[in-house]
Amino acid sequence: MIASMIIIFVVGYLMIALEHPLKVNKATFALMMCGILWCLYALLAEPAGLSEQLKMELGDTAEILFFLIGAMTIVEHIDRYGGFSFITERINARDKRHLLWILSFVTFFMSAVLDNMTTTIIMVMMIRRILPEQKERWLFAGVLVLAANAGGAWSPIGDVTTIMLWMADKVTTVDLIVNLLLPSLVSMIVPTAIAARWIKKEKVEKPHHNPDHGPQQIASEYPGVSKAILILGVAGLLFVPVFKSTTHLPPYMGMMVSLGIIWLVTEIIIAQKHIDPKFGGRVHHAMRNIDMSTILFFLGILMSVSALKEAGILGAVAQGMNDGIHEPYTIATLIGVLSSIVDNVPLVAACIKMFDNMTGGDPTYLAYFVEDGLFWHLLTFTAGVGGSLLIIGSAAGVVAMGIEKIPFLWYLKKITLIALAGYIAGIAVIWLESLLPFIF
Repeated sequence: MIASMIIIFVVGYLMIALEHPLKVNKATFALMMCGILWCLYALLAEPAGLSEQLKMELGDTAEILFFLIGAMTIVEHIDRYGGFSFITERINARDKRHLLWILSFVTFFMSAVLDNMTTTIIMVMMIRRILPEQKERWLFAGVLVLAANAGGAWSPIGDVTTIMLWMADKVTTVDLIVNLLLPSLVSMIVPTAIAARWIKKEKVEKPHHNPDHGPQQIASEYPGVSKAILILGVAGLLFVPVFKSTTHLPPYMGMMVSLGIIWLVTEIIIAQKHIDPKFGGRVHHAMRNIDMSTILFFLGILMSVSALKEAGILGAVAQGMNDGIHEPYTIATLIGVLSSIVDNVPLVAACIKMFDNMTGGDPTYLAYFVEDGLFWHLLTFTAGVGGSLLIIGSAAGVVAMGIEKIPFLWYLKKITLIALAGYIAGIAVIWLESLLPFIF
């Protein structure tokens, strides 16, 4: 049965990768794969606890989905009011290469404050207003996914996996930033430098505005409203990590609170300004533009991986790495590569359990697994940045794929190799940093 589950996952994954040539939405295969894997697991597991396991995994997945729905709605709402125009009009790039560098650095540091998924949504929506040519946007979006994942790796609130390791007392805030800021920065700079050479030094055109389009008409008639919605939306997104650290509730709860406040304020503004309803300025209008196929794809892929975790397949992989390799750099590097295929959240969860409270053996080796030990810093970096190797290996990649309809194989051809170059460069920097105490 275990072999059957692995085969189903590989076949389903292949079908997702071939979405573009097959002309079948990737959510179709993800949902089918999810259902089949859980059916196979049901034949393997004890019936008594199956329902509770499924509810627990669905609950964890739903947290991510509700967070994603809230973030996408807020960003879409800002865009409908022309809010991003205030930002795009202030980006003074000499040419498109310069623009790529500016956006990469902005994404890198923004994702450390917000999170890589929310930051990717904001930045991809922004480039849609700046770059009219689709394949050019794909290249920019691909590089921004790398920047977002790299930026999320050095901050305790920048990625789901860093939050998990931080809350599990495997890493601390100061040590994480000190040890991973430079490697993460290098892993962003290397692919951006390569991708910039593929872009022509053309002048950046001003964003196109359609004065007859409802939201653009709102922006032109009520510029103060557009600016207010922008400030409110960004404040709402920034509120989420503050809410989590203060209340210790899951991030999606903070996102729901932010969305509710924005919804209420918008209704008050529309009533006071007498904005015509035909302009589509209400929050529920923005919700209609959310790509539900992306949400369902996320549901399918996350629940598929959860089935593999419940079947013990992911735990067996971690155990095999520890027993067969027994070297932290190699283990963490392989986990990072694996996280581009299998969602990094259950992988990191399995690693926390697998390598928690290790005793016996070589004291030097065991030192890698203490709080702020080398292995946990490596795992934080590789699980976050390694997901960039494939577009469905990270939440940021899935979001960009859904918004811009980026084909899996296009990303594999154009972005994967430069992502790998940044990934290896970042690990090399961590290795060099580990040598510094012995040199000085």
